[in-house]
Amino acid sequence: MANTVEELGGRRHFDYIVIGCGGIGSGAIYWLSKRAGQSVLGLERFSLGHENGGSQDVSRIIRLTYPSDRYLKLTPDTFKTWEAVEQESGVQLVYKPGGLTIAEKGVTDDIMDEYEGAMKRYNIPYERWNNTELMQRYPQFTVGPEIEALFQKDAGIVDAAMGNSLHIQLGQGRGAKVLDNCPVNRVTRATNGLIEVSTPLGIFTCKRVIVTAGAWINNVLSYIGCHVPVYVTQENVTYFGSPHVKEFTKDKFPMFIYHAPGNDIYGLPVHGISGTKIGIDAAGPVVTGDTRTWTPDPNRLERVRTFLSKNIPKVGTTRFLGPVIKTKTCLYTMTPDRDFLIDSCAKAGYPDIFVCCGAGHAYKFASLLGKILSELAVDGRTKYDISEFSWNREGLTNPDFKPVFVMGTDKSKL
Repeated sequence: MANTVEELGGRRHFDYIVIGCGGIGSGAIYWLSKRAGQSVLGLERFSLGHENGGSQDVSRIIRLTYPSDRYLKLTPDTFKTWEAVEQESGVQLVYKPGGLTIAEKGVTDDIMDEYEGAMKRYNIPYERWNNTELMQRYPQFTVGPEIEALFQKDAGIVDAAMGNSLHIQLGQGRGAKVLDNCPVNRVTRATNGLIEVSTPLGIFTCKRVIVTAGAWINNVLSYIGCHVPVYVTQENVTYFGSPHVKEFTKDKFPMFIYHAPGNDIYGLPVHGISGTKIGIDAAGPVVTGDTRTWTPDPNRLERVRTFLSKNIPKVGTTRFLGPVIKTKTCLYTMTPDRDFLIDSCAKAGYPDIFVCCGAGHAYKFASLLGKILSELAVDGRTKYDISEFSWNREGLTNPDFKPVFVMGTDKSKL
């Protein structure tokens, strides 16, 4: 629950202000509160727990494996930071049914070699299966000899809605304050050198600002002369009321990512909602946070139906498909290279403002990114290697950089 202005007791100065209290922003509030307690203020333009952005829903993919070392250096700590929240709250957030990476030989199987090489480099245990081995382990699948899979036992689900809520609650327990329905109207340098943040609820000052505003990131950064080249897309996810739901619970079915020639397809076992979940990665139209609709795309729904009918059809008493419980939309906010941005705004004269863009695949990292941002704000540095997530890279500096939205490549980010 958000605080009221009255609960601030007239206070207008905080050492740290976090703008945007979704997954990463709530994580920043949580980790900042461990060190700064009552000197932390979070500002959220919508109500806490809203579904306007990208940090929503009850289940998101979490995994150790990425093809790129820049993420493999961080993935073990994603689990550790969520474990810290679980231990403090007593609430489970991460579930590990295991994860499948699936590809077709001669079409997208090059990504399998990249994943396998990455897991070998980082000593991550895995199994590589042909189609027969896949169907023996998970008879829910029906796939031909052209299909192969990698299985990693530690992959699974992180509960996004619960994670956001616990970040905020635990932070408030240490004295942090959070105001919702409080959009930022301006950010500027005050005459005394502090940062001044203007909102409909008044003006606040602070020593450091963290901007984690998702699709509204440039609304905030424009006030200080910064701009992140991002593409905001509206995505679909569908829950099916499978009549064979017990075959798709977390103890019987893994999360999976199917690397298709176009956009990847991902599925998750039952969690939080009594249905199976599936979506297509980065396949939606470009929108803005303010112009998006909440209308799902029927063509994408039909595409996942076709995929499921072929690969997880009804076999005996097993069927992923069923009546649609709901199809909902969410936003991806992606840099052109789909890599994170984690840096200060020193280039605009604001070394005391830090920004993070999760590029449409960050929820698994949300608590860790919050911790990293808290270290940058408090210490001016972080112990984690974020050197490849700065402003200074081609994907952010070259206006002719071709956006990477197809995920069956080295840029696979789900």
